[in-house]
Amino acid sequence: MKLSIVIVNYNVRYFLEQCLHSVEDAIKGLEAEVFVVDNNSVDGSNEMVISKFPWITLIANKDNTGFSRANNQAIKVAKGEYILLLNPDTVLEHDTLKRCIAFMDEHPEAGGLGIKMVDGKGKFLPESKRGLPTPDVAFYKIFGLSALFPKSRTFGKYHLSYLDKDQTHQVDILSGAFMMLRKEAIDKVGTLDETFFMYGEDIDLSYRIIKGGYKNYYFPEARIIHYKGESTKKSSINYVFVFYNAMIIFAKKHFSQKNARLFSLLIHMAIYLRAGLAILTRVLRKLLLPLIDALVIYLGSLLIVDYWESNVIYTIGGHYPSMFLSIVLPIYVIIWLFSVFVTGGYDKPLKLRKIVAGILAGSIAILVFYALLPTHFRFSRAIIILAGIWSLLSMIGIRLILHFMGFRDYRLGFNQNKRFIIVGEENEAVRVADLLHKTLANPAFIGLVSVDKEMEKGEGFIGSLSQISEIISIYKIDEIIFCAKDIPAQNIIDIMTQLQQSEVDFKIAPPESLSIIGSNSINTTRDLYVIDINSIGKPNNQRNKRLFDLGISLILLALFPIFMWITKRPPGFILNILCVLTGIKTWVGYGTHNDGSLPKIKKGVLNPTDVFPDKKIDPETASRLNMLYARDYKMGTDINIIWRGFRNMGRA
Repeated sequence: MKLSIVIVNYNVRYFLEQCLHSVEDAIKGLEAEVFVVDNNSVDGSNEMVISKFPWITLIANKDNTGFSRANNQAIKVAKGEYILLLNPDTVLEHDTLKRCIAFMDEHPEAGGLGIKMVDGKGKFLPESKRGLPTPDVAFYKIFGLSALFPKSRTFGKYHLSYLDKDQTHQVDILSGAFMMLRKEAIDKVGTLDETFFMYGEDIDLSYRIIKGGYKNYYFPEARIIHYKGESTKKSSINYVFVFYNAMIIFAKKHFSQKNARLFSLLIHMAIYLRAGLAILTRVLRKLLLPLIDALVIYLGSLLIVDYWESNVIYTIGGHYPSMFLSIVLPIYVIIWLFSVFVTGGYDKPLKLRKIVAGILAGSIAILVFYALLPTHFRFSRAIIILAGIWSLLSMIGIRLILHFMGFRDYRLGFNQNKRFIIVGEENEAVRVADLLHKTLANPAFIGLVSVDKEMEKGEGFIGSLSQISEIISIYKIDEIIFCAKDIPAQNIIDIMTQLQQSEVDFKIAPPESLSIIGSNSINTTRDLYVIDINSIGKPNNQRNKRLFDLGISLILLALFPIFMWITKRPPGFILNILCVLTGIKTWVGYGTHNDGSLPKIKKGVLNPTDVFPDKKIDPETASRLNMLYARDYKMGTDINIIWRGFRNMGRA
């Protein structure tokens, strides 16, 4: 056996499927075996592997054993001369493995091999080659000197950024995303250290390979796409603690006591620095726009109050009471902002119609509240109306300014009907176009691009792959989707690299799959188009569903003495009300026939089959109803299901 490939998976089903298709193509002509070690995924990964890739050896763990232990499970039974540790969020070129094996055969001193990795936009990933993270290297990395002076042989050691990324080099550290190892070297230095749960194990093993008398190489003549960061975002606090604690374990294991203490001190400084920055960044991202809105609305409202009291109410002198300015007016602002939040005005992409709906709802709520107040607390309806108009105009104005200034996080949604081209042969391109139509509500344009230069236009094709730059320019394309069935990964990576400056996004459609996969940056992980499940997972729908649950529960609780006589199980009814109020359950969820591929929601008291209380629903129909509920979720759907299934509201 020449090669054993080990892939550890944890809840990345669609990425794994795409990866395995590329692996299947890359091992043609090789004597190879493939292991998928699943760490107790709940997204249907195992079922997908069994049904679509029955030739793969699946090791299904009953709990999450961690990256190191899961890899070791397969390494211990692997028969290959070489063992490849491969991430599931990668795509191989068709000759990646052949090139790597040839290199290893020609260099018997090589214990490990890493290759050139590019991200989902075709950009080179610097972690393709790394140096040993000694205390001085860690210091330069933590405090930004490596980023400021990447070409310096002193400061650029972490990513060896002073080395040509297009030349083969001897390096210290290999990336665990693609790590080809000589089995002989592993037998000598040992398998992955299971002390490392996640992160750091690749650094530890790379260093032990060097200490064992072998060499590690960076080999750029083979490439992969690595979507990078699918399990843990690098801006998250969890990543900061897990990664840097792994570095401390490494230091204590391999450095002298003095150096280990110094390294540990640096790492602890980095943990608090990076964790603080992560928290601050996250808070600012969430609150920056609402704070700007609040400040602008309040200051504008103060000017309105000043004008109104000077020219209308107190023309001969006088002022509104200070309580109006310091308490009442801020309450108005909070109600407007909360209403905009509830209507989805802060969801991305930003949509102006949701701002209008939020301000209108907030103004109505304020006017109703105003009418219920005692006379001496009613200051002015006119100010409420004028301040509401100012709130609407200012919030729209702020968003237009941010949009036209080019801030990506604040782009408006009125131009979200993207323009697509699909690159592939006719049958597959048409299949993917149909998938796109079913997944997206209203794409602005979908054009087909042939891989065959000789193919004439027609049947939806607007040109060939050789004309792709002109097609992007003329048709103002936002996104390119490659049919992996028809285009080798090598060509896809070449095209992505060639079009880096065009600002188009890239996605890949695996063959015979109901998903289209892409990832534009580390902060946009899981950038998927997946058929039939595009609605209930949206943040605004999840929020509205929770608010709906709370509202219905409070009404049912207040009217329980009446409604208890309608339901079949009154004790279960009151228990369900309490469970929904506390967030343990939702009033409407999926039925029992859910394969795990739908967006996760709370366990439901009722489900879509309750719309047909007097009919026996077969499993296939029940599964389809679950999918339709997830895809087309609306609050009215929950109301209809509750209305028709009310007698079952006490269901256990």
